[in-house]
Amino acid sequence: MSQDWTFWGYRRPNGAVGSRNYVAIIPVDDLSNAAAEGVASLVPGALALPHPYGRLQFGDDLELHFRTLIGTGRNANVAAAVVIGIEPNWTERVVAGIAESEKPVVGFAIEGQGDTATIAQAAKVARQFLQDASELRREPVPISDAILSIKCGESDTTSGLASNPALGVAVDWLVDHGATVIFGETSEITGAEHLIARRCVNEAVRQKYLAFHEGYQSFIRSTGFDLLGSQPTQGNIAGGLSTIEEKALGNIQKTGTRPVVDALGPAEAPTVRGLNFMDSSSAAAEYITLAAAAGSIFHFFTTGQGNIVGNPVIPVLKTTANPKTAATMGEHIDVDLSRLLTLEMSLEEAGQALLDMMWRNLNGRLTAAEVLGHKEFVLTKLYRSA
Repeated sequence: MSQDWTFWGYRRPNGAVGSRNYVAIIPVDDLSNAAAEGVASLVPGALALPHPYGRLQFGDDLELHFRTLIGTGRNANVAAAVVIGIEPNWTERVVAGIAESEKPVVGFAIEGQGDTATIAQAAKVARQFLQDASELRREPVPISDAILSIKCGESDTTSGLASNPALGVAVDWLVDHGATVIFGETSEITGAEHLIARRCVNEAVRQKYLAFHEGYQSFIRSTGFDLLGSQPTQGNIAGGLSTIEEKALGNIQKTGTRPVVDALGPAEAPTVRGLNFMDSSSAAAEYITLAAAAGSIFHFFTTGQGNIVGNPVIPVLKTTANPKTAATMGEHIDVDLSRLLTLEMSLEEAGQALLDMMWRNLNGRLTAAEVLGHKEFVLTKLYRSA
């Protein structure tokens, strides 16, 4: 495997390492989207992150909302942040959370002055932040300081047979060299949860993990419905996966073989290096948004039938071993692993191919999703609003 254990990244004031260098404009709530986008239109290099939530949420749902927005602003791919909210108190809460990462952050409330004045003030700050960020330079940083994440989507039989095991090889290499890797998709582990439980590093982590899994299952049962129709998806079924258990057994191949060192809540930042489980939705854009809020600076995404998801804050590398998908949706695929199925490539070589592209992307090469403008920023919502 690759002997190059460093990449050229951005070292942030708190020591975290990023692969990108954004100035984010973060709306606290749906009413502030227009102002955030107005700032980005005046300062084209700034990155607005509009979303549909933030009003009349409560309890765990509200806490997850704040944790996701704060975590996104704290992500090491973000050099600085401007926060805009309708009310000052919630705006300041997000600003204070991001400020703990020691990066530049300023907040503005729209109440009492309106959009135009808010946009004017925020645009002046965003312009300065963007100029300051443009002077930051990449430096060699060890892969052991990086947080990465993994997911599969629109899976089929080629996912479990080839692309997921190949990613598992890469994940093992990353963990062995000190990196932190996050996996999740709580519902999609159903039927293989006991295999992940066996790999938990101790009983405390095992019980946390199983509690997350059972909590998800209990919630689904409490609705009076089951997962049929949603898990497996219609795309999964078309690709030959007839049950959630089949999907789960293929899904966990991408986690490799190393111990699971911790079990995290949604958008919770890892504190232990190694392979971490995060309780999360299996919806692609939701999960990647949560992973980015937890600190991931790079994402591996395997697909069978073809998934086009991206993210505004973290680069998403997409790979497939399905030759039809590689041919018909090639503009979305960064690494074609279809030669695994024809035995023209070994599993070790496939894992190396993923790592080779990872280094190039970490060093600045744009992923297919970035080039095509896929910036799916989708918050996870737990409850109905009050």
